[in-house]
Amino acid sequence: MGEKYPVEFDITSKPKSEYETDEYFALDLPVAPAVMVGDDIVVEGSDVSEHDLEVVICRHLGLPEPEKKGMLGRFFKKS
Repeated sequence: MGEKYPVEFDITSKPKSEYETDEYFALDLPVAPAVMVGDDIVVEGSDVSEHDLEVVICRHLGLPEPEKKGMLGRFFKKS
């Protein structure tokens, strides 16, 4: 998505035990795994679909939301 939208990604990966410490909870960050766009928590404790993430990024950037393509739309992508 970094190639498609002008956004910067910060990925933090630590052992699960580090997300369960008092120090982590004191940071007031979402429960891992999580995805945040700006200060908005998109999802915490689970995965997020690529489409749902793209919708949130577009909202954050003030861009029109992408259309969700059905099964046939994925097979017959427009170039």
